[in-house]
Amino acid sequence: MASCRSPQPRSCSGSVPAALAVFLGLLSVLHAGSCDEQVPLILWTSDGISSPRQSPPTAGHIVGQQQLATYLENALNVGPRNVVLFLQDKMSVEDFTMYGGAFGNKQDSVFPNLEGALMSSSSPLVLPAVSWPASNAVIGQLQDQLETSPLYMDPETLSQLRLNASSPALLVFRLPYGVGADLMSAKEILSGNDEVIGQVLSIMKTQSVPYTAIYTALRPSREAASLSMEAGVGGGRSLLQARGGHRERDRERERQRRIKEKAGIYAPVEFKEGDDTCILLWAKGLSVSILRSGSWEEHDLTSSTFGEGVSPKLHGSSCDKTRAKLVLSYENVLGHRSFKLIFAMSQRHYKVSARRWFTLDAVELEYDGTKATFNGSRNVYAPAEYSYRCESVTSFRWPLLVPRSSKDPANQWRVSFEDLQIQGFNVTGSEFSYASDCAGFFSPGIWMGLMTSLLMVLVLTYGLHMIMQLHTMDRFDDPKGPAISVPQTE
Repeated sequence: MASCRSPQPRSCSGSVPAALAVFLGLLSVLHAGSCDEQVPLILWTSDGISSPRQSPPTAGHIVGQQQLATYLENALNVGPRNVVLFLQDKMSVEDFTMYGGAFGNKQDSVFPNLEGALMSSSSPLVLPAVSWPASNAVIGQLQDQLETSPLYMDPETLSQLRLNASSPALLVFRLPYGVGADLMSAKEILSGNDEVIGQVLSIMKTQSVPYTAIYTALRPSREAASLSMEAGVGGGRSLLQARGGHRERDRERERQRRIKEKAGIYAPVEFKEGDDTCILLWAKGLSVSILRSGSWEEHDLTSSTFGEGVSPKLHGSSCDKTRAKLVLSYENVLGHRSFKLIFAMSQRHYKVSARRWFTLDAVELEYDGTKATFNGSRNVYAPAEYSYRCESVTSFRWPLLVPRSSKDPANQWRVSFEDLQIQGFNVTGSEFSYASDCAGFFSPGIWMGLMTSLLMVLVLTYGLHMIMQLHTMDRFDDPKGPAISVPQTE
């Protein structure tokens, strides 16, 4: 760590980047109660370029829109006016504390390029808590101060662009953030974003043009804040998309697709009738089991059905407006040379609900001339315009698939789908429609709460009834008169 003679640690440029994650982590502890409503913002300049040193806010202070405009104005009045803005979809201080090696494990950090850029900058500025409306307006503020329109770029197009130090430019690089992803996939996505930052900074270095770089996000990545901020973020997104145009949206979709493939999120099985997709199937896990000699033998079909470079055989599949059939063909499954997994679906209009519904009529196993049929029409259904999604669809544990009859060969088989999503009608493009989830409204927790409340109401009602049955005595003793005598003979 570089030494510094000044008694104030924040005036030493070498120590700030090295302790970036710890610094953000400590501040997140100081204002953990409200950190889900803010996003961090990091500003630095290119190597060898000095800019006015600005004091960061005190711990727990939230930078508003007006104060952020002052920070940006002070940085651009003296510093370079070629601005490189890395705008991530979502980001919070916790992303740095969890994945930035904040507790001494620097080898596990996913921000090596960002930390290297801050280390080489003479005056980095770290704002751990910026209100999300202010971060949404950062493009508009930079556009007003630079008096130029933003250019939405990626590293490939930046290498073909020639910048001029005397002419201001606002280059915007959109970085994705996985929605609903687990910890490992979020780490992979942040690592990929850091690689993009490194590529952009390397290209800027080769052009020898001084620049000011900013790294922030549109909204926090914490789930607790997503509902309260939905309306505000939507306006900012539509503004960016209108300025960026269709080319930027296409590049963003392609970048997200690459990130998902890297994180292990594979595409669904897709069957097309001509040029139009009519059936989609996706599952996190797919397995079949057969009963032999009193024990179950299991075979996992997930790797043979889904994944990059996997193309299952769909010969025999068909679809029209009322019926759809998806046929997955395999070889050498549990000793059977020929094995097919068939999904038979249909849709029709129901007068009671006054709308069309689709049902998974049957899941069939066809092997060596024998067919085992599981009925799913009673449990697996959804509106015709929706897809069907369920966390677990099995034939043996809380079964949604049941053998067609007691004599059907399906009684010797087990089928299990983990996190299943299927759609056989009204498919638009190559994406699932809105999912109708199999989870019922009354969960076990809700039932327990209702039964407990009902029991307490019954006890309270019985107590009130007993109190109302109490009667006041009609005769009392008079201390000045004769005592009341009760004849014992009667």
